Amino acid sequence: MRVAVIGAGVIGLSTALCIHERFQPLVPCLQLEVYADRFTPHTTSDGAAGLWQPYLSDHGELQETLWNKETFDHLLGYLGSPEAKEMGLFLISGYNLFTRPVPDPSWKNIVLGFRNLTPKELELFPGYSYGWFNTALMLECRSYLPWLSNRLAQRGVKFFHKKVGSFQEMFAQGMDVVINCTGVRAGELQPDPALQPARGQVLKVRLCLHHIHPPGRAPRSPSPPAFLPQVQAPWVKHFVITHDMDSGIYNSPYVIPGSEFTVLGGIFQQGNWNEENSAQDHKTIWERCCKLLPSLQKAKIVEEWSGLRPARPRVRLERETLRHGHSQAEVIHNYGHGGFGITIHWGCAMAAARLLGSILQEKQLARPPQSHL
Repeated sequence: MRVAVIGAGVIGLSTALCIHERFQPLVPCLQLEVYADRFTPHTTSDGAAGLWQPYLSDHGELQETLWNKETFDHLLGYLGSPEAKEMGLFLISGYNLFTRPVPDPSWKNIVLGFRNLTPKELELFPGYSYGWFNTALMLECRSYLPWLSNRLAQRGVKFFHKKVGSFQEMFAQGMDVVINCTGVRAGELQPDPALQPARGQVLKVRLCLHHIHPPGRAPRSPSPPAFLPQVQAPWVKHFVITHDMDSGIYNSPYVIPGSEFTVLGGIFQQGNWNEENSAQDHKTIWERCCKLLPSLQKAKIVEEWSGLRPARPRVRLERETLRHGHSQAEVIHNYGHGGFGITIHWGCAMAAARLLGSILQEKQLARPPQSHL
């Protein structure tokens, strides 16, 4: 039984791992392969700050809220483990800010300690009159994607650095099931008018250390910058995400501190396929974030990154039977996660694994373990 996962971002790698963990003991003949033309650190996932936070509204998509919760609970289970550091996983608290009252989000009971801001707290952020505070999770993909890749390699999963041109190409290689985790490029494999790029750009900042090293000791050379622009600002301890309800999601400034750098953003350009950094967007992000947190003016920009979020009205997670010659072959689609792929990835991976399970049962390759009660 040969299964190919196309895509090696957080969706593709987590789906591959979830499938292998669940079915390898039940289907010894399962052969899982991962195909992608971009691997870490060159995926869209690598550009994400890594904060677990869904969009403000689920627009009635209760299934997506469930997948978000399953992901949060899964990651929370790793938090106290020795693997958390290697995964790039840790707790983080912070603020969501608004210029007017808004309904509570669907995820208020998923995160930890969700509450409304007090008038005293709002005084810290001039121009904002309403907000929330909560504790969530950070999952930094520059650590998490290598962790997933290593887990898969240890389990014998093979990786192929290759651009896949069609599902038929995979079926011709003998694949029984193809799992489509190609993000914003999914339309190249099958037309999908609902899928659009939502271009983002971020800066990463770092504190200049040469003024603060101990006397007589030279400052340590800074580590090479990661794939996206970052700023290390150790005085920034909380994430701060602002929301402009008129301009839409991610079109107002946000500041998210990570383990090494602080990510500044606030760009969401639907339909823009340009992956080059924009000087105008750079200026917009920097000026808006420095106005939000003036202390950032002391930070040093060390990197910049642009990427394309796979925006879609809802995640496409479904099974499709396609004809291949005189026979049929199966595709499982798992794409369209917008700007919350990290937030929803494991819940979607489990759902994709259940779809594969139904295919395996139909082929009578996997049977539920018998009860010994």
